[in-house]
Amino acid sequence: MTLPTRRAVITLAAFAPLGLLGYVRPSALDALLLLDAAVALLVLLDARLAADPDRLRVERAAPPAYSRGLPAAVSYHWRNPSARAARLVVRETRPGTLGPAPPVRRLALPSRGEARESFTFTPERRGAETAGWFAVRSVGPLGFGQRQGRLDLPWQVTVFPTLPQTRLRATVGRAVRERETGLSAQRLRGEGRAFESLREWVPGDDTRIIDWKATARRRKLIARQYEAERRQHVLLLLDAGRLLTAEVAGRPRLEYAVDAAVSLALAAARRDDNVGVLVFADTVRDYVAPQRGQRGLRQVLEVLARADPVMVEPDYLGAVRFLRVHNRRRALTVLFTDVVDRMASEAFVAGAATLRPRHLPVAVTLRDPELDAAAGLRPVDRPQAYRKAAAEELLRAREEALGAMRRSGVIVLDVPPARAGAAVVEQYLELKRRGRL
Repeated sequence: MTLPTRRAVITLAAFAPLGLLGYVRPSALDALLLLDAAVALLVLLDARLAADPDRLRVERAAPPAYSRGLPAAVSYHWRNPSARAARLVVRETRPGTLGPAPPVRRLALPSRGEARESFTFTPERRGAETAGWFAVRSVGPLGFGQRQGRLDLPWQVTVFPTLPQTRLRATVGRAVRERETGLSAQRLRGEGRAFESLREWVPGDDTRIIDWKATARRRKLIARQYEAERRQHVLLLLDAGRLLTAEVAGRPRLEYAVDAAVSLALAAARRDDNVGVLVFADTVRDYVAPQRGQRGLRQVLEVLARADPVMVEPDYLGAVRFLRVHNRRRALTVLFTDVVDRMASEAFVAGAATLRPRHLPVAVTLRDPELDAAAGLRPVDRPQAYRKAAAEELLRAREEALGAMRRSGVIVLDVPPARAGAAVVEQYLELKRRGRL
């Protein structure tokens, strides 16, 4: 596509007074027409002499994954294979998760030459997205005409939630110090598969635990003694239904829940536990079975990165049925959700009751600081009194729902959104210390 440049438009605007002069001298209109035609011809010829933008080549050097709120870098390598120098005006389109599109920039490429450019940006929201292309205008040598083209350069990126590395290092470090000072749970001998020691076999012991090599060496029956397995299953259940679409301090509740889930996943992985995740709304949307190691943790983080809330009623019973089929081993099952009243939470209470005793259910609910503030204010007029009464009624209904969860055997963490991550990690470490997993 051929387009005039700003210089051509200004030149045409400079000829505009001839149109007014045409009211006095009609020949001025003929001169205006000739000048406009000359400029148009100049635009066409100049655009013809410009480098073909469709022949340009560009490569991007950037990591495939980022963390929300942390600066990141990207670089481009441009190549011009034609014999004409290229003066470019470039507008780039990026995935929306990386933040606003960069401003229009100018770039000069010599004939059969290349150029490099680097930028720093800060991803604004988590998610997984594929997009990216360039709208390129190649300006002619006279600056009157330009050719427009498009260069497709898909950018497949995953923006993870902010990873709280410093806080987690401190939390896990504290747990390690407690274990070293004898404050954590002792090793339990039992029927696990982790070898603990050898001992003499006694009548009544299972013959399967006899170590025949040790028996041959010592000429008496020797049995292997095991300790209860320390590696546990931690399963994150993320409610992506309508209740988590509501905002607290300008952020959807789901964002706080995802941040807390990331904190727990990292803490469990550092403790060598198996971590899995299930995201559900009216149906199960994503599931990663509990597994250990960096590969399993990355899969969990990828699922959390692309979790989005939807305006539907969550199907707690459906999620629990799915979990009972796909994960039969005992797990610490942590559900990130919210409650409004007892009636709305009955489905969750019924589903959580079916998880016990095989699983240990924990519910993490997010308090609304504005609601707490409204319930605690001292009204000075009638509207404030009505607001206080409504807030107290909502909190009372919420407490009834949380009480029903606790009576059903669910461990409930009802915390402010900003403290959800620290609270759930502390609860996890406490359960590990007491050996309840």
